[in-house]
Amino acid sequence: MDKNFKEEFTQIIKFQPPLYKQRHQFVKDLVEKYKPKKVADLGCADCSLLWMLKFCSCIEVLAGLDICENVMKEKMHMLSPLPVDYLQPSERSLTITLHHGSVAYKDPCMLGFDLVTCIELIEHLEESELKKFPEVVFGFMAPSIVVISTPNSEFNPLFPRVMLHRHPDHKFEWSQAQFQSWALETARCYNYSVEFTGVGHPPTGMEKVGFCTQIGVFMRKYPQTGESVQSEKPTEAVYKTVFKAVYPSLKDEKYLQNAVISEVIFTAQIIKHRLMSKRKECSDGPERKSKFQPSMDCFSDYLGKLVVEKNMEPFVSGNEVYIPLATIFSFPKVNRLCGTFEKLCKLIAGKVTLSSDGSAVMFNIEYENEEN
Repeated sequence: MDKNFKEEFTQIIKFQPPLYKQRHQFVKDLVEKYKPKKVADLGCADCSLLWMLKFCSCIEVLAGLDICENVMKEKMHMLSPLPVDYLQPSERSLTITLHHGSVAYKDPCMLGFDLVTCIELIEHLEESELKKFPEVVFGFMAPSIVVISTPNSEFNPLFPRVMLHRHPDHKFEWSQAQFQSWALETARCYNYSVEFTGVGHPPTGMEKVGFCTQIGVFMRKYPQTGESVQSEKPTEAVYKTVFKAVYPSLKDEKYLQNAVISEVIFTAQIIKHRLMSKRKECSDGPERKSKFQPSMDCFSDYLGKLVVEKNMEPFVSGNEVYIPLATIFSFPKVNRLCGTFEKLCKLIAGKVTLSSDGSAVMFNIEYENEEN
């Protein structure tokens, strides 16, 4: 939550990259290691961490929660899909939602997450909110992993202008012993383990003060023991949804169909051009090279193997060129998109001109011959 606050320690210590980027990179590295599908960022503020995480291919659901609605609204546009996302839909689905509310309250929209991040959040909580926080996050939400970062007060004397707290909204700042005591007790109560680390190394010779930002990584133990702490699930929402974006995905049949049609037509056009250039070479003699030859060599080699191995040769009949669907389906990208030959046929039915028996893509070359 402190990104927009200018930290006053720069006269003595300058972190490269900046401390907030190190915190975000720590979370990203954790995501790349554990591959969570659903991630929630509590205290998301300007959404910069969510923006970074939306590019992680394993994540399918991102949610942000913050008590300050205006800060989220100022930056939430950067979480919207771009035109390129519609032109080239991803193979994964991605939904991003922002909620306005307090971490001291339970809301069913925050259930089912694999990873919950609380980056520079807890020090902004009032005492009453901090007391409720563990039950909401570890008891009710109960994700597999929780990451909590908070300032290390032992580092503060190294900052020239920090008198009490680093940020005027901080209600407290803990020493390493205080944070670890709270974290260990929280982990014990809710059946988690916790490991301590941090970002922002102290100057050489002052290692005892610890990291500038201390971090606790909580891992839920398996199997859970004792009485389930999620038995009480509220039925009514208490958070206000202020933003939701559903990204185009190839898991949506509409986008998948468009992608398959485009790839089928593209592949068939290349095969057709190769076939026609070969015919032209034969009619013009060996001394004349096709204009398509330089860019088609690799493609031609692959096509040749298909023809020899599978007898799926494209052919010309009158003014019609026929490209067997079996040949097109054999190309890796078409195969990956469709999965089965039957699905290929279903997706292009009525969208691509086919032969009378439906076994080949058909092109009429009469107009092309007239133009030539």
